[in-house]
Amino acid sequence: MEQWDENSAGVMRLPSGRLVRGRGLRYPLGPEAPTPSYALYLLGHQPPDVSWEFRWVRWPDFRLPSDRPAAHAALTEAWERSVGERVEVACGGGRGRTGTALACLAVLDGVPADEAVAYVRAHYHRRAVETPWQRRYVRRFSGAAGPEA
Repeated sequence: MEQWDENSAGVMRLPSGRLVRGRGLRYPLGPEAPTPSYALYLLGHQPPDVSWEFRWVRWPDFRLPSDRPAAHAALTEAWERSVGERVEVACGGGRGRTGTALACLAVLDGVPADEAVAYVRAHYHRRAVETPWQRRYVRRFSGAAGPEA
């Protein structure tokens, strides 16, 4: 599978070199925009139908995932698949939940948890990870499966 173009909107390079795209679902893909091969959708409601494989994590706006162990598993799967697939992470606006998830992917990729929000703000969007509890979720996220606060 072809990888993302690193210079495309929303594409973030992790320290390992993996590329992932963050996006807000309120902003449709243009006709020339590449589609993901796999997507992780972080929404409080069922995502729209798409022609590619995706996983949905129930994650209400400005909040945290409803099922944190399932979210951890979904984030781990997205990170693992990003080695050779075009992985997209998306929520409604593409900043809060998406930024939080991208920061968790950065932790899985070796960025210290207390530096992951700054990493995503520097490499994805300067306002990523919008709430104090989202920042705390990232600080408490680890590469090992288990409950996070």
